[in-house]
Amino acid sequence: MTMLALLIGAGTILHGSYRLWWPTVAGITTLVAGLLLYAGRWVNLTRPIERAYAATATAFAGGWLTAATAHGPFIKPLPLVLAIGCVVLAVPWWAHRRRRARVRVERTLAAWPDIAQAAGLAGSRVQSAIVDLWGYRFRLGLGLGQTVEDAVAAVPRLESALGSTRGGVRVQPVASKKANRADVRVIETDPHANAITWPGPSITSITQPAKLGLFEDGAPVRVPLLRRHGLFGGVSGAGKSGGVNVLLGELTACPDVILWGIDLKRGMELQPWASCIDRLATTPQEAEALLRDAVIVLDGRADDLAQRGKRVWDPSPARPALVIIIDEYAELAGEAPQAIDHADSIARRGRAVAVQLVAATQRPSKDAMGKSAVRSQMDIRVCFRVREARDADLILGQGMVKTGWHAHKLDAPGKFLISSPDHDIPRRARTYLLDDHGVHATAERHSAHRPSLDAVSAQALERAAEMPITEDAPPPPREAEKVLVVALRQAPPEGVRINDLMRATRMRRTWVYQRLQDLARTQQAEQVSRGFWRATPEKHAQ
Repeated sequence: MTMLALLIGAGTILHGSYRLWWPTVAGITTLVAGLLLYAGRWVNLTRPIERAYAATATAFAGGWLTAATAHGPFIKPLPLVLAIGCVVLAVPWWAHRRRRARVRVERTLAAWPDIAQAAGLAGSRVQSAIVDLWGYRFRLGLGLGQTVEDAVAAVPRLESALGSTRGGVRVQPVASKKANRADVRVIETDPHANAITWPGPSITSITQPAKLGLFEDGAPVRVPLLRRHGLFGGVSGAGKSGGVNVLLGELTACPDVILWGIDLKRGMELQPWASCIDRLATTPQEAEALLRDAVIVLDGRADDLAQRGKRVWDPSPARPALVIIIDEYAELAGEAPQAIDHADSIARRGRAVAVQLVAATQRPSKDAMGKSAVRSQMDIRVCFRVREARDADLILGQGMVKTGWHAHKLDAPGKFLISSPDHDIPRRARTYLLDDHGVHATAERHSAHRPSLDAVSAQALERAAEMPITEDAPPPPREAEKVLVVALRQAPPEGVRINDLMRATRMRRTWVYQRLQDLARTQQAEQVSRGFWRATPEKHAQ
């Protein structure tokens, strides 16, 4: 196509301004074609068939350009002749190019015994190889006692032995899970060298898997989001915020999702999405109140499910899921420690009722994440570049680096590794680029279709606002504990509701839950134990 366009452009210019130059064009064509045919070896055309092809292609292009100069490029049948000629000449070009690449790869892999010896994988063998646009890949049968982890550890030596660039070799387990097999991919041309423009939302419901980017083989990175908490990690400038923007671009297109946001950088990251975010907290006090209300929503939904005899909350525009985006979670842990208790409760209990967390942070250490329950409940881990290998273990999980999850080797903003129930093999990917202009345009387009908070959640918040009580008083009043025990002992056969216990004790739900769990652990009066289980049917439903 490039050659076709160049010839048409050159023919148009020559015919318009230099029509009488056609003999000169014909002479130059004859000279160049002859030189290629008889002296092409000086320009790396070592085989006669290569020189013949180059001379033929030159003669065709020059002959057509001569005719176009004299008569015009659009005079029939010149356009048809050009199209047919370009197609015919392209076939041997592509075939020969792929064949040369395969021959080169076959020669490289023919020396595999020596390569394996040098890389510390003696006894392994190449079973098959495929050449693609970006390099080649081959299936490796490992030697006796060797594992995929051994091949991963040998990657730097493989890069040297295969003559690839640093970071140009990928090793991963095979899809069949065989322990004595590994897939090796050699990248000669980085498919992710340039940013990939976001094509627009790929989903219209949170029940569908969202597309966050592309793997190196061009396959989309699709991630189911419903009933899963997510963690985005990586150093500053690695593309973490860009990944969150793509996620928001996907979620704002879904009319069955309510979005709340926490951005303690005074809204610098999430403010552009404000028209699509139902509630945005930019101070520690607002963040604590938002998460506290999210727990109230969670409990209200749990009560509703228990009454209806259901186990999970099915999102719809009338009953949307609630997704809470928290930018720089470490700031939340440092500036609003009380909010961490609420986040911990949401992480443990929010999935069934479709109340979910998505946290972004540079380094999710124990100090940064507060209680460990939050990080341990994150099903979706998206790891952008990190400074040290151990930081990848913090984001992706302990021991992941040893099995090939080398986030510290990612070499460009936007490149990431993803670990989730659907992605358990270390495959490099690059997130889409959604720039500031794209964010504003997307938010403006999607803001008109955002849903309202469902009636169950809104009523739970209204009831909580009407209760003039304080939560988690240190220590809880003894009178409230006595009232709770009496209420449990006097519980009717059909049980007692949490809301009734809250009114009786004048304490909030989290306090009541904690006291109920304490009573169950201490195994007080049998009536108390029975009353406890009747008071918390939603726990058994989940």
